[in-house]
Amino acid sequence: MSFVIIARDKAEGTLRRRNRAAHLDYVATRQDLIIYAGPLIEQGRMIGSLFVFDLDTREAVDAYCAADPYFTAPIFESIEIYESRWMVPERKPGALATEAQKARADAG
Repeated sequence: MSFVIIARDKAEGTLRRRNRAAHLDYVATRQDLIIYAGPLIEQGRMIGSLFVFDLDTREAVDAYCAADPYFTAPIFESIEIYESRWMVPERKPGALATEAQKARADAG
């Protein structure tokens, strides 16, 4: 199952800089849990983080966050967590066509 975190930094940004090396060290040892992650950037400045996880449960996401220096510092003003599904690119050929067929049937 996929989970998405959109986290926006507190306004001043110094906590991100102070905790960045420890955060990157932590992430480097857990790359197998992450589909994609990186900074949110606005006008050339890091303003938050985006994570897409491949984890079985919300509890697993919470456990990851409980030890990540970015979440424990805490550097974020707001954190949104959503469950998602991997659609594109297809993990299995034909998955989008199958999903489109289901959507047509559901539309009536």
